[in-house]
Amino acid sequence: MATKVVMAQLSPTMEEGRLLEWKVKEGDRVEASDLLAEIETDKANMDIEALKGGVVRKLLVEPGATVPVGAIIGILGEPDEDISELLAEAEASLSGTPPVEDAEPETVEEPESTEEPAAAGEPDSAPAPAGTPDAEARVETTKKAESKTSEPPIREAAHSAAAESSVTGRIRVSPVARRMAESAGLELGAITGTGPGGRIVKTDVEKAIADGTARRSPAAEPAAAAEAPGSGAAPIVASATGPARLEARDMDLSMMRKSIAKRLTESIGPVPHFFLTVEVDMGRALEMRKELNQRIAPDKVGVNDLLVKATAEALARHPEINASWEGDRIRRHGSADIGIAVAVEDGLITPVLREADRKGLIQIARESADLVARARERKLVPEEYQGATFSVSNLGMFEIDEFTAIINPPEAGIFAVGSTVEKPVVVDGEVVIRKRMRVTMSCDHRVIDGATGSRFLRTFRAMLENPLEMVL
Repeated sequence: MATKVVMAQLSPTMEEGRLLEWKVKEGDRVEASDLLAEIETDKANMDIEALKGGVVRKLLVEPGATVPVGAIIGILGEPDEDISELLAEAEASLSGTPPVEDAEPETVEEPESTEEPAAAGEPDSAPAPAGTPDAEARVETTKKAESKTSEPPIREAAHSAAAESSVTGRIRVSPVARRMAESAGLELGAITGTGPGGRIVKTDVEKAIADGTARRSPAAEPAAAAEAPGSGAAPIVASATGPARLEARDMDLSMMRKSIAKRLTESIGPVPHFFLTVEVDMGRALEMRKELNQRIAPDKVGVNDLLVKATAEALARHPEINASWEGDRIRRHGSADIGIAVAVEDGLITPVLREADRKGLIQIARESADLVARARERKLVPEEYQGATFSVSNLGMFEIDEFTAIINPPEAGIFAVGSTVEKPVVVDGEVVIRKRMRVTMSCDHRVIDGATGSRFLRTFRAMLENPLEMVL
């Protein structure tokens, strides 16, 4: 029995995925658990495997296309098996109702007629009497047309809008696709429509823009000539009257960037943030780190590992901070699961170090290094970047003195850590040079009050200024 290959929801926050690469081709025979495709999700690149064996009958989505979760992207079956029903279902899932913005009524391009309009009340042509050869011919033509439109649309048999235009003068296109094509300066007639009946939908225009397969309209030619083919960055345009300038360009959103925009919009608006800042003397902590690294190489302890350990220990002593807002209640968590903010290409991801309050500094350093490395390679699985109870974001390596971070719901807090710098401070009435670091805590006021957050920060600072407390 034929089976569907669907765009699986590979993480709880995933709403759509981008097909990066097919690992098989049509006609290949696969077994259960064989690798079929690589998918870009909102946080990582993940693989789709075959649920059962069979022959790859159809690959319905081209690499680079973005489709909603649940859409059918391929079909497995036996070589002689009828898959017409699945093909029709697949077309509906890919270009039917799921994309809300493409569900608008389609518009039809009609060329201006060069013929004289018929006189009022005068029919274009008189209907042939029933039973005549001409009438029978019309009935046969209608049947053939109906038969053609009832064929299940597939990737290879999708109508070309250009071909339809040359025969009937009509181009079927959704309003969203039309606006996108006009904005990009593309001719609709040069875009292949994969929607029902050859209708051009949003994904068709996106593909034409990405591939450069559609002709540009004459009005767009000057702009097209100034573009640097294949370059993702804005081209530099020479000016006769002044210095070179950058030309504006819209860039497609990655799955990760879409997720970041959605998640942080849900945070900074609904979550009532307030901020607390302290300055930490890092002299002793850095001395201990240096001595540890001399003794335990190659398991190097980084500054971030000290921060994670101090945060976890402070959370263990202040369980009211290690909590989250759950709508009608506040949940206090049983372990300190620390999210470590990691900058990756085109975004940010926070792998989670589980039960950090129950681990030693060396173990934290080892596990953190592994998580961070796989995060940068986008090889984490969902359970490794979801479910943190508190997060640490460190921009000290970028020479940022101080900043504020946005809370990642449902967590109640996050640390924003700046760089460690030498500066003059007053100690026991004397001015001395010390290594100081500023830390700002973002707090969810629904869970954390000012005094509560201040006590937590005091413990955190004490851990770093007296680092033996973290290892004893």
